[in-house]
Amino acid sequence: MSLAEEAAQNNLERVGQRPPLREYLAEVWRRRELTTSMAKYRIQASNEENRLGMAWVALKPTMNALIYGLVFGVLQGDRRPENVVAYIVIGVFLFEFFASSFSHGADSIMRNKALVQTLAFPRITLPLGAVIQQLMNLVPILAVMALIVLLTGNPISWSWLQMVPLVFLMTMFNTGVALIAARLTVHLTDIKEIIPIITRVLFYTSGVFFQVDRILGKFPWLVTFFDYHPLYEFLSLARGAMLSDYAVDPVFWIYASIWSVSLLVIGVVFFWKAEERYGRIY
Repeated sequence: MSLAEEAAQNNLERVGQRPPLREYLAEVWRRRELTTSMAKYRIQASNEENRLGMAWVALKPTMNALIYGLVFGVLQGDRRPENVVAYIVIGVFLFEFFASSFSHGADSIMRNKALVQTLAFPRITLPLGAVIQQLMNLVPILAVMALIVLLTGNPISWSWLQMVPLVFLMTMFNTGVALIAARLTVHLTDIKEIIPIITRVLFYTSGVFFQVDRILGKFPWLVTFFDYHPLYEFLSLARGAMLSDYAVDPVFWIYASIWSVSLLVIGVVFFWKAEERYGRIY
């Protein structure tokens, strides 16, 4: 009797075996408490290393926003956005959510080699946990963002509630990106070195600190191109929700929804296809 036959006779499954997609997703749902627990543990572990703890979650993007606001607000001169402080704060805070999900999700499999190689569980829970961790970190960041928006003269309005579906869509988008990056990083570990470069390029090309129509008004084709840039769409929708003097095309909701659903579906299938290969990382 072969080892495979003996294992089957004793109801032993191969570590990392890939089940059908429906069963796989059902198992992921059953493990949802594990996924959220891992996210909470990572937050707690990272906060215990610093005296200010959870405060750094909001302090870091706040300091970044102040620096970028000072530098780029001056450099743009009369082409800077209206209410430039709130404009840049929203851009930096939400982009940080994307960038952290991207980088932590990409490294989630390689960072947990011991778990992947020894325990039988859906590997997708690792990048999912990384994105959930960043979503939990986003909550105090959104509170600080709302406070800064208020202090810069923007009153609370019902439009702020649009941030709820927007964060939901952005989480879907981030999850899709994280899943794709997680699989690619396993196949080619050098991608970890490229991700910071990709993130930086996206940061400077997503309208985080500049208003596209004011800076690129002489190039209408470039302004049109930005309408289909997913991160620019998310940031524009957030500014439209939070800032009283910022208008955004409602069609961006359709574009953002298409990006989010498409990336999530592609990411799940792409990651699931390589489920059996993750246990062989070294």
